[in-house]
Amino acid sequence: MPGQVIDGKVIAAKLREDVAAEVVRLKRDHDLTPGLAVVLIGNDPASEVYVGSKTKQTVGAGMASFEHKLAADTPQAEVLALIDKLNRDSNVHGILVQLPLPKGLDANTIVNAIDPAKDVDGLHPVNAGRLASGLSALTPCTPLGCIILAKTVHASLDGMNAIVLGRSNLVGRPLVQLLLNENATVTIAHSRTRDLPALCREADLVFAAVGRPEMVKRDWIKPGATVIDVGINRLPGEGGKSRLVGDVAYAEAMEVAGAVTPVPGGVGQMTVACLLVNTVRAACAINGLAAPGV
Repeated sequence: MPGQVIDGKVIAAKLREDVAAEVVRLKRDHDLTPGLAVVLIGNDPASEVYVGSKTKQTVGAGMASFEHKLAADTPQAEVLALIDKLNRDSNVHGILVQLPLPKGLDANTIVNAIDPAKDVDGLHPVNAGRLASGLSALTPCTPLGCIILAKTVHASLDGMNAIVLGRSNLVGRPLVQLLLNENATVTIAHSRTRDLPALCREADLVFAAVGRPEMVKRDWIKPGATVIDVGINRLPGEGGKSRLVGDVAYAEAMEVAGAVTPVPGGVGQMTVACLLVNTVRAACAINGLAAPGV
């Protein structure tokens, strides 16, 4: 019997509905409209698509959207001045600088300039440190989405064996901390890991985030395991068109796993929805209000 498809599109839509309801409540009860500022530097086509989606969904949830587009050759000092202005703007509760940045700009310097209370990407060292210490923090959106997806299959991750493939600051490392907060037992694997397939076969939860097309095969997966595929890779398709695949061989995984996220239609759907969640959470925290119900 094939595994369950974890439909990220449906789950993300429900999350956006919940966010929109919280926004209505904040406007009604506190005269507060959460605001998200997105800074796009240069004209990277993929980044422009992502920013367009973020803006559309921000407005769709009833939030204020502030979009700042800068030329690729904008001096770093000018970018930092904009971030300083957004840090001081009381209408802005979340600041996101779209990565990657053009050459000549230092991502660490720019991310570190964002007020940690408005760092809705969860990349500031203060938020990373708080997360690693088990304290409340704004969390990178993709790992947060991974946890939400896993918990649509398992009400609790308590005591489950989880493996995270990939140790990036954007996904792998924060995902490990979130899983520890859920009381899972976590293994983090990477390019130097020995006998990776055997390690995977021990896991109840597999999170693949390595950027290698269809690396995780059928015989890597424990029967009945839940597989969350973070990868987005383009491969040649029919008629010269490219096709999107994940880091997991999806058809093979469906033969043995209990539940699998598809690509597209899985984790990617959750990332922007979780950005909206973080913005609402930031708006409440900045204004001294109780945490929202999302």
